[in-house]
Amino acid sequence: MSTESRPALPSRQMPPKTVLPAWLRAMRPRQWMKNVLVFAAPLTAGFHTRGNSDHLQVLLNAALAFVAFSLISATIYLLNDAKDVEEDRLHPKKRFRPIAAGELKVSTAYVMAVITTILSLGLGFYVAPMLGVVLVVYLVLQLMYTQFLKHQPIIDLAMVASGFLLRMIAGGVATGIDLSAWFLLVAAFGSLFMVSGKRYSEMVILGSEAGTRKSLKEYTDTYLRFAWHLSAAVTLVAYCLWAIGGGVTPGAPAPGGGLWGLPWLVISIIPLTLGLLQYALEVDRGDAGEPEDVVLNHRALQISGALWVVTLVLGIYF
Repeated sequence: MSTESRPALPSRQMPPKTVLPAWLRAMRPRQWMKNVLVFAAPLTAGFHTRGNSDHLQVLLNAALAFVAFSLISATIYLLNDAKDVEEDRLHPKKRFRPIAAGELKVSTAYVMAVITTILSLGLGFYVAPMLGVVLVVYLVLQLMYTQFLKHQPIIDLAMVASGFLLRMIAGGVATGIDLSAWFLLVAAFGSLFMVSGKRYSEMVILGSEAGTRKSLKEYTDTYLRFAWHLSAAVTLVAYCLWAIGGGVTPGAPAPGGGLWGLPWLVISIIPLTLGLLQYALEVDRGDAGEPEDVVLNHRALQISGALWVVTLVLGIYF
């Protein structure tokens, strides 16, 4: 690719330093941390599954589901970046992705996508038939999103949010855990909170250039603020109702006096609320365009998340 065809790099932004090869960076390994959501169902169920008392096997199945989802999500990243290469070259951050930067050929990306798809589906159906089905559903929905639904307002939010939701469902089907309505409510609206916040941050970052991104043309900043306000509120309310009144999954320990006589599940509401508020602050600043970067770089958010996990574990296991 000639240097004349590349947009000039703003002096305030430089390509990120990395030692990873272009083919691996194109699979976006930093974003694989989203796939830890497959452990949500086993964690909240206390690793007690239907007809399976082997906790190590449950953990292994969840880990394999993590690998399978990392591979299938890599497929989508490769296909999406290959299709949107010209559009990404106009974005202040996405221009540095290997395909947009000319480090990886589009044809190579398509071959890699075929390989990761085969590996992912093979592993998924090996672990559990329903996990394979979930991976296929994820692939089909994301392909539909990449091809045309990403330009449809509202629907594009739902499609991206479904990716987070399906990750959580994958953890349940891979380990044989029955998912309750509480779990699905928290997962669904929590996902919508992340996605609408991401879109809002993209609009803040691009400013007057937001119109060049088809996915943002139909939105206003006030609408996206309403969307992530609403989804955050529903997420927190649903979580509070679960923490006070019953477990996320059938058979999970009910909230109540645990270690030292304290209701740890109810207490877990506090760090969760603080985490939501801290993340919302990053969204409002326009710094949540890449959710994984927020989690990796925001120390206060990491502390809130760690405290939430600790209180959750104490409430479920002790």
